[in-house]
Amino acid sequence: MQAADLPLIRTVSRPTVHPDGTWAVVSVTRPDLDADATVGQLWRVPLVSTGSAGGGGSTGGAAGAEPRRLTRGFRDTAPRLSPDGALVAFLRAQPQSAPQLWVLPADGGEAVQVTDRKLGVSDFRWSPDGRRLAFLSREPQPGRYGSVEGIAPGAERPRRITEWSWTRNGLGYHRDRPQHVFLVDVPDVVGEPVLQPAPTAEGEPEPRPTVPEPRRLTTDDVDHSGIAFTPDGGSVGVIAEREQRAGQVATGVVRVLPLSVPATGGGSDVDLGTLGPQAIAFGPGGELYVVAQDLGAEGKDFVARNAALYVLSAWADPVPRRLTDPETQEVGGVPLPLGDGGVLLTLASRGTQQVVRVSDDGAMTQLTSGDVVVSEFAVGGGTLAVSYADPGTYGDLGVAALDGAEGGVPRPRTDFSAPLRATGLVTPKELTVTGRDGYPVHGWVAVPEGTGRHPTLLMIHGGPYASYGVDLFDETQVLVDAGYAVVYCNPRGSAGYGQAHGRAIRQAMGTVDLHDVLDFLDGAVATDGRLDGSRVGVLGGSYGGYLTAWTIAHDHRFAGAIVERGFLDPEVFFGTSDIGSFFGLEYVGETPEQVAAQSPQAVAGQVRTPTLVVHSELDLRCPLSQAERYYSTLKRHGVETELVVFPGENHELSRSGRPRHRQERFELILDWWKRHLPVG
Repeated sequence: MQAADLPLIRTVSRPTVHPDGTWAVVSVTRPDLDADATVGQLWRVPLVSTGSAGGGGSTGGAAGAEPRRLTRGFRDTAPRLSPDGALVAFLRAQPQSAPQLWVLPADGGEAVQVTDRKLGVSDFRWSPDGRRLAFLSREPQPGRYGSVEGIAPGAERPRRITEWSWTRNGLGYHRDRPQHVFLVDVPDVVGEPVLQPAPTAEGEPEPRPTVPEPRRLTTDDVDHSGIAFTPDGGSVGVIAEREQRAGQVATGVVRVLPLSVPATGGGSDVDLGTLGPQAIAFGPGGELYVVAQDLGAEGKDFVARNAALYVLSAWADPVPRRLTDPETQEVGGVPLPLGDGGVLLTLASRGTQQVVRVSDDGAMTQLTSGDVVVSEFAVGGGTLAVSYADPGTYGDLGVAALDGAEGGVPRPRTDFSAPLRATGLVTPKELTVTGRDGYPVHGWVAVPEGTGRHPTLLMIHGGPYASYGVDLFDETQVLVDAGYAVVYCNPRGSAGYGQAHGRAIRQAMGTVDLHDVLDFLDGAVATDGRLDGSRVGVLGGSYGGYLTAWTIAHDHRFAGAIVERGFLDPEVFFGTSDIGSFFGLEYVGETPEQVAAQSPQAVAGQVRTPTLVVHSELDLRCPLSQAERYYSTLKRHGVETELVVFPGENHELSRSGRPRHRQERFELILDWWKRHLPVG
């Protein structure tokens, strides 16, 4: 895979399964270099095999079960079938426009627009009777964000800020455009279209509305998320942001909104104590399931704290009961209660992510297995459909048994990554290295095809509480295609290995995590003679940028380094980052001595390695000043260094930035290695 192959990357959304379980709908998106945007459409995918499996995906596809494109919009995403399976609701975005909610007949036909919101729609759910849709949309304060014609951003009133958090990466200011919950009737998609009356001798007639008028359900001017209808359709549960206090993690409270109230109402809050809710769902008997993180009595203890699944027998029940063990189990996703009992979630473990079923007594059954990362799942008619990635696919749709039978490896029903595989991909080899203190360090090694010894790159992930996985990774493939061996691991501080593994670097960053990545590099070189340990480089983004900068201040073996979107200066992170009010306080501590002892900026004067510093202009997670101060310090100390700033991009450049910028980023990275660590 090369940088120019980015348009071959296909990302598959959460599936929505027809009630009879025979077919599903997904959105398939890709970066388009000509449009310089992410584009995509909805696809209808048969789930029932009509023949023997043949070549497709990384493990084969279903013969006679060909997916077909259902829509032809610019960017159609987030499909959800109505409860009876007759309609598909989805989000459609036109070029340079916010996504709106649309509805389409499931058996084909023309889509009908449901919303026309100034700032678009971000999420939605069907009511149980299929007659209404609840959706999330931001409501701008009057005079802001184009809500009043003629008032440009520079002419808006000044913002008065009294909270601890006022910006979000990828969004910007959010307090003056809170995300609210709205309810709207589903329009008639099979009846007569809306026609505008023509003028008469009496003058211009009143125009007929082309979209239904929604009703706002929430009143507090805070962000809301996580819509879930109660089984009877009489109420909607949401997660409402709550006021953040000094040093606390930004979190929320579950709020249940009755729909019978004619006007908007505040609803009733569910007391979850120290739990910070992340996702909610109502069970068929009215139970409330919550995926939540226990943040401790002070609301601060977030470092490597896994979320767990909790259940309340009814939403007014004051005592949540925990069903999973956060110490050893990292569950996530939106819980999916089943009609016959049990709840489906994802479980992350050692670079994989599987679907699991959790019973009322906490017993867990794994439904998928193998080297897969299941991102989303859905159930219909007894069929479990999963969107997944593996070493041979960036994203495809498969099916698995709801009882965990048949080995659990998803049986592919699509093969969207076939063109990408045709460019030539390498399957990384799994490796565990015993570190200097006896600790096992787990990761992977990817080596170019052919003979010879290859210059070797140590790649470090972000987070820190994140992880590399078994799935196809464009970063690795582009570097390997250019002739580099790539080693990457999940050092202490990473997710997927239990909380103790993740919490090992709390207020001790740059200690055992530094040892782990270096020991893994040394172990990989010693294990595989194709890796040239005398020609090595190091790179990483976000926390990976942090550890890269920290590494080259303490180890001078590297021919070059790339520090991208890094957490580099903890001292000025507070008050500038969108998570600066709490992140650094828990990860590096509060005292000047603690901060300095873990700060790459504080030891930048020790760096001798040629370093490329890459950052995005609109990065609010790790603000541009982090890179500017670090680059300037390297420059002052005579280090060969360059600073590259991508305009208009945020912290997510490498994952969801403009396609041309993503390609240019790869080209810049390869050019840096060509100069400082040439192949051959």
